[in-house]
Amino acid sequence: MTVITQTLQIPVWPYVYGLPSGQGKIRSYPEDFIVKENLSFEPSGAGEHVFLQIQKNGENTDYAARQLARFANVKQRDIGFAGLKDRRAVTTQWFSVWLPGKKVPDWTQFETDSMKVLQTVRHARKLKRGVLSGNSFKLMIRDWQGDKDKTARQLEAINANGIANYYGSQRFGHEGQNVNKALAMFQGAKVGREQRSLYLSAARSYLFNQILAYRVTRKNWNQPVAGDTYMFDLSHSCFKAEQPDAEIIRRLEAKEIHPTGVLWGKGNADAPGIEQAVIDHYPELAQGLIACNVDKDRRVLRVNVQDLQWQFVNDSVLELCFTLPAGSYATAVLREIIDIE
Repeated sequence: MTVITQTLQIPVWPYVYGLPSGQGKIRSYPEDFIVKENLSFEPSGAGEHVFLQIQKNGENTDYAARQLARFANVKQRDIGFAGLKDRRAVTTQWFSVWLPGKKVPDWTQFETDSMKVLQTVRHARKLKRGVLSGNSFKLMIRDWQGDKDKTARQLEAINANGIANYYGSQRFGHEGQNVNKALAMFQGAKVGREQRSLYLSAARSYLFNQILAYRVTRKNWNQPVAGDTYMFDLSHSCFKAEQPDAEIIRRLEAKEIHPTGVLWGKGNADAPGIEQAVIDHYPELAQGLIACNVDKDRRVLRVNVQDLQWQFVNDSVLELCFTLPAGSYATAVLREIIDIE
């Protein structure tokens, strides 16, 4: 049995646009963090699955899914959703309920003070994880104080150049302990299925963030490196290039493609040296993920921040609106401009 030699802490990942230019509070109220899911397809209008667009205030996704299953008198596995949303927010997201040949409930009776059904539509298939084009955010930063001019310059740079696609702190659990719980699990600690998934995700996300941090430090997180694998913007299609040519450089500058980092797992013998050098520092995490049969994948190092707008409502409140691709974190934008209290 492998003896764990590492105890890991979540570091302050290096910034792209200098140190944050201000500080402030987020999520003082659920209404300060508004998120709306954008599906990557239009429901057909016919089929055995009822899609519901639900606005939730202070409720997380799992709670809403459980309540839906109970209300519709179906099993939990008959409920689908595309992504997880935090509790401390006002979130609008889609759920699906499988009702083959069953009477459709009166969905208005499902509504509570914290959940409202905005629309319903039929579709032939269950709503699957990840089938989003992205999420739109409206955020309020309260008790803001700092350098307004620098904040504006940083936001203009983010608008022009995108952000480093770090996984957010919520990925790693309270005080980042999900990574160390993953290490314990790899050593033999027994965990449930749901916890296992959380810990595996935390371990893989930690390795990815370390690879991204390495490249941010060397200022090539958005630049071509020999052996890079590139991903098309708003797509999961990839291609590899041993040496970047003029067309790759043009596409990178146009933000049509992005360099990627490995999401570690089995079958990673072809990882470029720049990634392998980072992975080799964390053998327990790397070997544990392979032993758990986690498949490798890739994730872009850079993402475009779409429709970015900002205004100071007053001297101490900053409002931000923007859209990010599915899987990217609003906190990756916020961390570049504020030191969140």
